[in-house]
Amino acid sequence: MTIRDSFAKLVGTITLLLLAGCAGGAVTTDGAAVAVVAGAHDNPLLAEWSGPYGGVPPFDQVRVEDFEPALEAAMAENLAEVDAIANDPSPPTFENTIVAMEQAGQALSRVTTVYSVWASSVSTPEFQAVQRVMAPRLAAFSDRISQNEALFSRIEAVYRSPELAQRSPVDQRLAWLYYTNFTRAGAKLAPAEKARLSEINQRLAELFTAFNQNVLGDENEYTLVLGGEADLVGLPESLVDAAAAAAESRGLAGQWVITNTRSSMEPFLTYSDRRDLRERGWQMWVSRGDNGDERDNNAINSEILQLRAERAKLLGYETHAHWRLENTMAGTPEAAMELMEAVWEPAVARVAEEVADMAAVARSEGADVVIEPWDYRYYAEKVRKARYDLDQNEVEPYLQLDRLRDAMFWVGSELFGYDFARVTDVPVFHPDVEVWEVTDQDDGRHVGLFYFDAFARSGKRSGAWMSAYRRQHDLDGGVTTIVSNNSNFVKSRPGEPALISWSDAETLFHEFGHALHGLASNVTYPSMSGTAVPRDYVEFPSQILEHWLATPEVLSRFAVHYRTGEPIPQDLVDRIEAAATFNQGFLTTEYLASGIVDMKLHLAGDRRIDVAEFERETLDAIGMPAEMVMRHRTPHFSHVFGSDGYSAGYYSYLWSDVLTADGWGAFVEAGGPYDRQVARRLIDYVFSVGNTIDPADGYRAFRGRDAQVDALMEKRGFTSGVHASD
Repeated sequence: MTIRDSFAKLVGTITLLLLAGCAGGAVTTDGAAVAVVAGAHDNPLLAEWSGPYGGVPPFDQVRVEDFEPALEAAMAENLAEVDAIANDPSPPTFENTIVAMEQAGQALSRVTTVYSVWASSVSTPEFQAVQRVMAPRLAAFSDRISQNEALFSRIEAVYRSPELAQRSPVDQRLAWLYYTNFTRAGAKLAPAEKARLSEINQRLAELFTAFNQNVLGDENEYTLVLGGEADLVGLPESLVDAAAAAAESRGLAGQWVITNTRSSMEPFLTYSDRRDLRERGWQMWVSRGDNGDERDNNAINSEILQLRAERAKLLGYETHAHWRLENTMAGTPEAAMELMEAVWEPAVARVAEEVADMAAVARSEGADVVIEPWDYRYYAEKVRKARYDLDQNEVEPYLQLDRLRDAMFWVGSELFGYDFARVTDVPVFHPDVEVWEVTDQDDGRHVGLFYFDAFARSGKRSGAWMSAYRRQHDLDGGVTTIVSNNSNFVKSRPGEPALISWSDAETLFHEFGHALHGLASNVTYPSMSGTAVPRDYVEFPSQILEHWLATPEVLSRFAVHYRTGEPIPQDLVDRIEAAATFNQGFLTTEYLASGIVDMKLHLAGDRRIDVAEFERETLDAIGMPAEMVMRHRTPHFSHVFGSDGYSAGYYSYLWSDVLTADGWGAFVEAGGPYDRQVARRLIDYVFSVGNTIDPADGYRAFRGRDAQVDALMEKRGFTSGVHASD
């Protein structure tokens, strides 16, 4: 997940605020705003970033009590900048309106960068109290900008000016983005409608904050405590060690703790021989936000859906889904549903085959069981072992986190020409965080900084994501980017390397693809930089990078046994490759179930929805296999209910994977994964261009044609009945 995805990144330019669906800040009088600024002169969050590499975030100076005054002051400054642009007596031009907006909000961008890091990675009760206060204020702030009639009048004048046609295609696209985003945010509504829209946005901001804090609370509070050796039967040594370390960190020395995070729970469900404990762990994991207590998210989700439907109607759209997909590659909810439904049938058919295989294995072992959701991973692993002679326990000792991190840097070097050098002269927000300087191999040019926050901990949300602390652009002399990758791997015992699963290794490369998308950015305007592309395109650069993990060049160099140092045997690599499409029925179906439920929830319009009931009925209607659940159940579906980010947009991973599978074919058809000419096209037309061109045009320039769905079906091991382009 990036940007996505995860946590909706607040940024200092109005275009990105609107694109992210974040509405921003203070509704004070001008006099009060001035007073706030005057009282915040010594706030470290407002200061220009100092230090090396063009300045770095002052993570070592952060105090929670500084966030509220810093946000208020930065919003006041940004409003003053916007008012100056809107009330400029000169005729509107591209420079004094569009470029001026791109240059505005720099203080707010700095503050919200640190604020978003604390929200996702250092979320203490004290900080959460600030979030609850500031969320609606930030929403009101954004609406004050998007509803500024004088400002929109100038933007529209520039957009419709005959002179715009004489400017570069990038300038024309930027003017179109401003006009389109302001229009989509309600700039043309009547005053009463604007007021109601702002009320909706402020309430949604409150609900998103409550939803996220509830999920985080359940992830932090609920754990599966294992009290003795009998509870550890079947678990690999690496997981036992990690569980012991997790217990010790919680004051439970001599016991073992499985935390409520995917990186801890999934291997437990895969290997534990204790079916009763698997069921308890599974129930805990899928019930986040759904425990009928003060952190239950069901009522919150229902209200979010109602407000989104009302907002869509106000803005002139049939449903929230139609509003969200208007400016994506899919274009319409119908196109997204068509793709998901085309893949759903073969995926479910494959699940039936997988379940039959698992039931046969269970019977052969004398287990008289009906396969339940807490059994699926456990028996799937047994089938993998029987069919491919492949045991993930055999693979994991070769997958050391530090070595795989070096592997992704090596891929960045081979494909992008980047060098990564560890630095220790910048502040970090937690001792686990490590930082690398990225430079260009050809000329030594500083490209940016890469922050890596690898491990799970209390106060950090689950999952994996990429963030941009600073976006590359060439205005005002230009700035270089700062990006981060954030994961939730489980720490090993002190002195032992962290070992991760093959799936986690793929996620590691996935998020690094997002990071490279930010690092490779080479654009003029910050709001078009890096990953600021349509939602159903942003996952293409990340998903295609996953393919390099399994290349022989990576495995032979970096997949070495953590004890012997021996490289992974070729025989084992061959078995991994042979099993590449194994369990794709499960993986595809659990994902698609979430995508379909998401889309149908947002196509339901303004009727009042009991979300739990809707989830059950929808899954029954589409024939969800009883042996599994959707990947993200609605009470903890942060992609969809933690912000507007992936709402009616979870299909994006599949849409992007059409491009991924087809795009990988360009390397296969050429000289292989490290073909320099194909890599150059990928950089020139995908990774470096940000949102300066239409993504469909960018993909065609890279691939030479539109993407074809057949490659996706082949990648997942399904028989394709689909032959249309994306």
